[in-house]
Amino acid sequence: MEDSEKTAIASLLDRDPELKQYYEEHQELEKKLDQFQHKLHLSPDEEVEKKRLQKMKLAGKDKIMEILGRYRQSTV
Repeated sequence: MEDSEKTAIASLLDRDPELKQYYEEHQELEKKLDQFQHKLHLSPDEEVEKKRLQKMKLAGKDKIMEILGRYRQSTV
């Protein structure tokens, strides 16, 4: 996410519980994925889990951007 998007999201977190939920989930998935980055080799099960987490993170980001887009449209 770009800095301008992060700033916009941060300003909306207190007003939109759905956005807050997706954002917190996104942050948690990012932490879990970071754990895989520190390993030199991943087992096949770890590879599958990493891919699953990446897909979940991407889906969550899509929802965050959708919500952010609604706010941007309503202010135009």
